[in-house]
Amino acid sequence: MTQTAADRFPTRHLPGVTVRELPDPPRSPWRIIGPGVIAAGVGLASGEFVLFPYIASQVGLVFLWAAAVGIVTQYFLNMEIERYTLATGETALTGFSRFWRHWGLVFAIMVYFANLWPGWSTSSATMVTYLFGGDATWIAVGMLLVIGATLTLAPVVYNALERVEFVKVALVVIFIVVAIAFAISADAWGELPRAATAPEFPAELGFALMLSALVFAGAGGGQNLCQSNWIRDKRYGMGAYVPRLVSPVTGQVEAAAGGGGYVFEPTEENLSRWRRWWKLANQEQLATFVLISFVTIVLMSLLAYSTVYGVSGLENSVSFLEVEGERLKEVVGGWFGTLFWVIGALSLFAAAMGIVDYTSRLAADVLKTSYLRRTSENKLYFGLVWGLVAIGCGILVAGFDQPLPLLVISACVGGLMMFFYSILLLALNRKVLPRQIRPRAYRVAALIWSVLLFGVFSALTVWQQGERLLDWLR
Repeated sequence: MTQTAADRFPTRHLPGVTVRELPDPPRSPWRIIGPGVIAAGVGLASGEFVLFPYIASQVGLVFLWAAAVGIVTQYFLNMEIERYTLATGETALTGFSRFWRHWGLVFAIMVYFANLWPGWSTSSATMVTYLFGGDATWIAVGMLLVIGATLTLAPVVYNALERVEFVKVALVVIFIVVAIAFAISADAWGELPRAATAPEFPAELGFALMLSALVFAGAGGGQNLCQSNWIRDKRYGMGAYVPRLVSPVTGQVEAAAGGGGYVFEPTEENLSRWRRWWKLANQEQLATFVLISFVTIVLMSLLAYSTVYGVSGLENSVSFLEVEGERLKEVVGGWFGTLFWVIGALSLFAAAMGIVDYTSRLAADVLKTSYLRRTSENKLYFGLVWGLVAIGCGILVAGFDQPLPLLVISACVGGLMMFFYSILLLALNRKVLPRQIRPRAYRVAALIWSVLLFGVFSALTVWQQGERLLDWLR
């Protein structure tokens, strides 16, 4: 008996998939622009505004090579996540759960631990105080409530998030153009070639800091997994058959076309459509996520080098942005320092919204798929959003500083997640998908590199942060 494409899918833990035709790709590539912009927009947070600029302020631009390595690695990782969803309409977490029912829950819990502390909203609120004064705690609480309301009231959640991240990226680009014209010095431009010709690994700043910058340039951790959810809501490939998340208040529930995921038979017509989809998806990631993330890191590092290189007493925290803003006021003018803080506050706020979305989106998908199949994913998502908002507000109102154990967990789980799902992606896409659409040799090599990179990073981070936690407990 001839084996169909659906027969390859494990069905021990989840229902089988339905065979359908692969939808036609759009004629214009502009119609699929969005998921990469969201990935870049959510990822443009402390790494681009604090971490790499801080490193540039300490040692110059010799570590920018790490941004290139990290972003390129994540590009290949993102595309393998997208490959599975393009071909099946299922998220990567659902695919993992076909091997073992609880894989999705493991990753969802890890993402929650990494994002439980409302760090991006507090950082954004702190930057608002640089502009207007006030109490950062209550400003952060207000931001969390706005995020919850926005994600709840948007008729289609993906569309609202896409608009917010488009605006954020546009504002950052405008700021960078102004910075090139007024703030980045000739010395900084002259130093830039050293980033390529004399790269260094400045271990004097701390091995964990260097590796964090290398691994989490662009995005990192659970955010990459959400590429599945975002491209599905953008109607990529077989994702067109899956209902999108909509508001329980203002949205119209979309009917599912069937149970489980979908797969297409590798006929010549479907493979022709697949090649076009795959080309468009790769172009979208390169032109948005890769380009935006790398250019932003480089130019924000140039800005920091131009203004605060060699300044003593700088900290790798949001206070670094206060010092840099004050310096920009001195070098360029008061208006530019103020603009820097405005863009930073808006950028970190948009990152906070994206983090609340993808944390809740991943968990809702897992719960719906593996445990609560009769429950609406929309209701699960919004319950999780407000649960995360409530926890964040409670932490802030109680006056807790970020506890060291949570810092340690956040530092460890991101790399561990990427290590594990790099392995699972390799197994999933090579075992389950039809032969004609499996990853080629060079993409397999990229996944193996990802496993090695994140494996080494995870081991070293767990070791170093474990010692730190033991010292705290004594």
